Amino acid sequence: MRLLHYSDIESAHDDPELVAGLAGTIGALRDDRTLVCGTGDNVAPGVLPLVTEGEIALEFFEAASPTVETFGNHDFDFGPERTAEIVRRSPQRWISANVRQNESPFAGVDQWCIERVGDERVGFFGLTDPTTPSIGDSENRLEFTDPIEAARDSIDTLHAQDVDYVVALSHLGRLDDELAATFDIDVILGGHVHSERVERIAGTVLTRPGSGGRTLFEIDLPTGDVTRHAVTDGPVDATLAERYRTLIAETGLDTVVAHVADPIFRTDANAFRGESRVGNFVADAYRWAAERAVGTDVPVVGLQNSGGIRTGPPLVGDVTVADLISLVPFDEPIVVADCSGEELHSVFAEAAETPGFGESDWWHAHVSGARLTYDHDDGRLQSASVGGEPVVDSGRYHLAFPEFLLYTTVEFPTLADDLPIERLDIQYELLSEYAEAVGIDPAIEGRIVRNGV
Repeated sequence: MRLLHYSDIESAHDDPELVAGLAGTIGALRDDRTLVCGTGDNVAPGVLPLVTEGEIALEFFEAASPTVETFGNHDFDFGPERTAEIVRRSPQRWISANVRQNESPFAGVDQWCIERVGDERVGFFGLTDPTTPSIGDSENRLEFTDPIEAARDSIDTLHAQDVDYVVALSHLGRLDDELAATFDIDVILGGHVHSERVERIAGTVLTRPGSGGRTLFEIDLPTGDVTRHAVTDGPVDATLAERYRTLIAETGLDTVVAHVADPIFRTDANAFRGESRVGNFVADAYRWAAERAVGTDVPVVGLQNSGGIRTGPPLVGDVTVADLISLVPFDEPIVVADCSGEELHSVFAEAAETPGFGESDWWHAHVSGARLTYDHDDGRLQSASVGGEPVVDSGRYHLAFPEFLLYTTVEFPTLADDLPIERLDIQYELLSEYAEAVGIDPAIEGRIVRNGV
């Protein structure tokens, strides 16, 4: 038998040919010995997911007809009730061993399941990043239990059911390594970290397709051999592509707000490898909006977390409202906080700290109005200046950043709900306003330096 593994579709929902290519590739490979598995963030984020509150994902699910699926953090972007509705209306079986709501199992979701292929039985269980409530559920209506303990209970139960294989559907990121080292699992199908992975740890096969729906992994059982399928080389589901094109045309987000001559790239490297033109553009827009709102008597700094910048096609030529929504497709405002210099130093230091969804050498901030120097070897902050002057611990500064950073303990824990002094427009609305007023022509300026690197 074989497993087909997709994950972190995200902005592929805004690319009809790509998302239809993923569905077409799945369809071409599927036979009666195939199980199709999704490992989260396949409902959101993206432009169409945002404007349809995840409805668009149902189009893909109907076409791809997955067997089993678990949750990613962004699958709760539109609230638990909307997630429950999508679960109810989608064709696949949803499983998660560690998601609960109001101390009860999440509606329509099983902790584990067993799928049969011929005479063989495959036991699946699902796990989701336990920090998800702080990322996508500001009202704390969800609870995610310890994934390791949840895994132990599920694995013990599945082994007691005498299954032939145990497969984890994981949206835990780097915790997959601990999962593989701790338990007797045949395959861990991973997600959350946006880089591809094929590896074996302690006899367990681990795969991760990366983000954007560009890769589909095929895992053979019992050998554990993995075949990579590039979606752009596969067939396209023409009916699904046309459906997506129609929905995009209906959004009315094709207004041109600026023109870009020199392409601004939006890869993972541009998001997570330090200073980039796309990161500078976003942070500049936040600082510009904050200075208009609160003035410049206190120095203003713009901050964008790297994980909030979504990958996709470069910005080039006519740039539309939809293009800018796709950069930060979240319905959340920018807030302006009053910070001491000591707090600002702490925030800058946290930009080098890697949460569980990132690779060990990723950088987690883009800034405007500041220059930061870090040690190349250990990532520690060496110096920070704002407006050309060193940051003084006793000084006062205004920091503009996405509101959700107030609610997550994963990134920039220094930022807390008692800091904001002003709430501005939604992120992508500010990008559009800035693009129309100022234009889009960011440059690399040495804002983030790693010992001169």
